[in-house]
Amino acid sequence: MRVGMGYDVHKLVEGRPLILGGVEIPHTLGLLGHSDADVLVHAIMDALLGAAALGDIGKHFPDTDPQYKGISSMKLLEHVRLLLEKNGYVVENIDATVIAQKPKLRPYIAQMEKNIAKTLGIAKEQINIKATTEEGLGFTGTEEGISSQAICMLNGFYESSMVVGGGSKCAGCSGCSRS
Repeated sequence: MRVGMGYDVHKLVEGRPLILGGVEIPHTLGLLGHSDADVLVHAIMDALLGAAALGDIGKHFPDTDPQYKGISSMKLLEHVRLLLEKNGYVVENIDATVIAQKPKLRPYIAQMEKNIAKTLGIAKEQINIKATTEEGLGFTGTEEGISSQAICMLNGFYESSMVVGGGSKCAGCSGCSRS
C-alpha cells in the first residue's frame, strides 16, 4: 500500500474557462495556467505520482513545453494512468477537496467524479470529491484563486489483496502459485 498527497493552486482571471474535474463550469472567471489549469485534476495527478514515487506533474508535463499549452488535464491524467499501469500500480481510492469561494460546485461534483473515474479506469465509488469555501479568508476567500488538495492510496499489482479474474487463481503473471 502506498499513499500520496497532492496540492495545486491557480490564479483566477478573466477570459479563461473554469474547468474542474474535466467539467466546464459557468463563471465570470477562469483559471490561469499553461494547460487548462484544472486545479483539481492537477492535485490528483500529483497525489498519484507521489504515491508511486514517480515525481510530480512539473517533471512529466513542464510548463515550458509547448506541447502542453492549453492541453486538457484529463489527457494528462490519462498519461498518469498509463505510467501507474506501467509501474505496476492500481488506484484503490482518491479523496480530494476543491477550495473556492465561488461558484458553488455541488451541482458539478458527480460529473467530476464520473470523468476522473472513467479516465483512470476505476469505479466512481473509488473517488470522492468535496468542495468548501474559506469563509472569505485568504486568496481563495477573496476569489483571487482556487486551490485543491488530494490524497490517494495505490497498491502494487503484486502487493494487492485482490484476485484478478475471480476464483483462487489470478489471470496475471506466472510468478506465483496462484497462476
